[in-house]
Amino acid sequence: MQADALTMQANVLTIQADALTIQADALTIQADALTMQSDALTIQADALLMQCIAKINSLRINEMLYLKLD
Repeated sequence: MQADALTMQANVLTIQADALTIQADALTIQADALTMQSDALTIQADALLMQCIAKINSLRINEMLYLKLD
């Protein structure tokens, strides 16, 4: 009888440990997702910066061509 109770307690502890492992895995996945979102935002910001630089360069080229024609 006492051995059965100890076995049941051990099973409960195992289940609790498994639940904690699953929670830890879920938190790791959430952290990974946040990292990927952050990386995506960085890439978007870089793309916007490149577009801005390209537009400024285009305007400068147009300005130089305009001034050269006069």
